[in-house]
Amino acid sequence: MNNLFDNLPFKPADILLPRDCDLSLWSVIACDQYTSQPEYWQRVEERVGRAPSALRLILPESCLDGPSVETDIMETNNTMSRYLREGRFQVWPEAMIYMERTLSSGRVRRGLVGMADLAQYDYEPYSASAIRATEGTVMSRIPPRVAVRKNAPIELPHAILLADGMDVICALSSRTKEMEKLYDFDLMEGGGHLRGWLLTQTHQEEIARALQAMKERADQDRGGFLFAVGDGNHSLAAAKECYERRKGLTEPVQWPDLPSRYALCEVVDLHDEALEFEPIHRVVFGVKPEELLDAMGRYYPDALRGRQLDQRVRSMAQCIPFVYRDGEGEFALLHSASLTEAGALHDFLDQYLERNPRARIDYIHGETEARTLAEEREDAVAFLLPAMDKRELFPAIISHGALPRKTFSVGQAQDKRFYLEARKIRK
Repeated sequence: MNNLFDNLPFKPADILLPRDCDLSLWSVIACDQYTSQPEYWQRVEERVGRAPSALRLILPESCLDGPSVETDIMETNNTMSRYLREGRFQVWPEAMIYMERTLSSGRVRRGLVGMADLAQYDYEPYSASAIRATEGTVMSRIPPRVAVRKNAPIELPHAILLADGMDVICALSSRTKEMEKLYDFDLMEGGGHLRGWLLTQTHQEEIARALQAMKERADQDRGGFLFAVGDGNHSLAAAKECYERRKGLTEPVQWPDLPSRYALCEVVDLHDEALEFEPIHRVVFGVKPEELLDAMGRYYPDALRGRQLDQRVRSMAQCIPFVYRDGEGEFALLHSASLTEAGALHDFLDQYLERNPRARIDYIHGETEARTLAEEREDAVAFLLPAMDKRELFPAIISHGALPRKTFSVGQAQDKRFYLEARKIRK
């Protein structure tokens, strides 16, 4: 491994890229998207057809609770092995890829693909690690992801790490003529466009120096906090669990060389102008809307509820609009114990769902999509949450630990990360 990156939590990787195939059919969106919109995945299935595709190497989250999930996982792993045997991938050893993602808005988000050191990542709420979770980890969501990963020969990443002031990434945009272009293609389903270039040794040295300087500042000022997980925290948590299990079967002297110690991911500068935090809305299904809303009123007895509350009241409260088929309104929470509206809502919903096992919750990107889901069904309520100011992210985690789960989203649903690169995680 390139010793320039020794002790750093982000490093070059042996990156696999598909070859001899249509990349616009290969690349599909992150598995945790459109979980309540099966028609999206059906369109992708029909579009891909029999073509080689990352669709065959992932399991959409909506399938994790399906009756044939064990068979689906086995088939996914078998396809990974078959693609490797067939030479479907080209290996780029000790590589980092600079990528530009043209979003649905037309803006270009810049990122750097490499691998994160899971020995320097911890998803516990008050972690002191270099790589920290931004949201509370739902422990029940880890075992299904471990089941997908534990016997997989390769990984495909959708995790994004956020760096507070890594402007060396954006600076690469003016130097792409010095690099080899690896891909340049349109993404399906309104996902925009993706281009990527292979960093030279000189570029890698510059990245290493920048990371080392950031690490020194973080060690001095932030207790070592260098990267925040912007997307894919549960996938990284599952990777961490697989690594810990592998350590238990391996002599400690071999731990540094375990492929499972690392996870492929993308690093994005938090201050990239194209990086926007979007809210993640909640839609609760399997309920009688008025009963659910009355229960929330009882949980927060001093909350105000109305069709459109006075602006003076709204300025003093955490306001959570709601929508259902027969109406809409909002709650103004005057004295919640949570830092954010997302946390305050979950304080109520967690106990409500425990007492009402027929109810279920989904996390929806996009207000229009959330409204539509709630208005089309008589048993659903959508709660619409505000966006978080991204400048508050690092200070909030330092002061309060991991935020409530699903507090924010990096971009809108169609702008989430698409699978393209892969890495072997088993020898």
